[in-house]
Amino acid sequence: MTEAPSTPRPSVFALPTSTRDSAPTPTPLPSRSKDCTIQAADTQTGKPSAPLFPLPKLRLEIRDLNHDGTETFLTSVIASKALSTSVQSVLSLLYKSPQEKTTRIPSTRSVTLILRSMEGVAYTSGSELDSDHKEIHFSLDYIQKSIPAVRTAHEIMGVLTHEMVHCYQHNAQGTCPGGLIEGIADWVRLNSDLSPPHWKKEAKGKWDAGYQHTGYFLEYLDKRYGEGFVRRLNEKLRIEKYEEKAFWTELCGRPVEQLWKDYQQKLEEDLKAANEEECILVEKEDAVVAKPTPTKQIDDSAEPPAGVV
Repeated sequence: MTEAPSTPRPSVFALPTSTRDSAPTPTPLPSRSKDCTIQAADTQTGKPSAPLFPLPKLRLEIRDLNHDGTETFLTSVIASKALSTSVQSVLSLLYKSPQEKTTRIPSTRSVTLILRSMEGVAYTSGSELDSDHKEIHFSLDYIQKSIPAVRTAHEIMGVLTHEMVHCYQHNAQGTCPGGLIEGIADWVRLNSDLSPPHWKKEAKGKWDAGYQHTGYFLEYLDKRYGEGFVRRLNEKLRIEKYEEKAFWTELCGRPVEQLWKDYQQKLEEDLKAANEEECILVEKEDAVVAKPTPTKQIDDSAEPPAGVV
């Protein structure tokens, strides 16, 4: 089969040529607003939004441009915005403000997102240079094969946010249990409105099983002890090594085993209340269905209208 002649395409690096004879009029640079790197205005209220944290150097490394997952990633999110957004989400949830004197953020100098073919979903590590330079390895196979098309961008952002937590959380000088480390990461993902639909609250097993299991437990504690609980927990992981009984008793006034039992009881009460409410709704629906429809009765004894036999 003979191929049809194709229209020659310009080089991706070629600059467009101008057909104008006169020199182009230079466009003036936009004026910079004050404190544009510190605060952004809310587009709806006009009020300043939360202060932005300084960004590290953000890099993207793609190991296989021909992989289908690469195209899926690049067409689902804008890499620079995805990374910067995940950084701001993590820092705003784990730390109060970049202007607070008590804010002590780990000295992460750069984060490189590496897209490559590998098993699993993603993991974070320090680079070969030092631990201040982080690498997030994200599986192209997972992106291409394991995410429903309608959720691709949401899941990519969820995974990036989870992994970005590992670039900025404290770990009790290396003594924090892995389950709590992963639980904090999924708590941040949950509070960034990036939880996947299969997540659910459940209190089977141990509190430190990690991921959403522990993340929902931390959400319960954050509501019970006030907003900012996880920030205080993260700060405590900065200043001391982890010793379970002392850590939780000092933080909450009771051991974590008791807190876990309280959480289990709360879930049971919530489930019972939800079931009772569902029963009430079903009873109301049944009552509406069972209610007889009134019918118009005809009086046979009444005389017919004039002219009707």
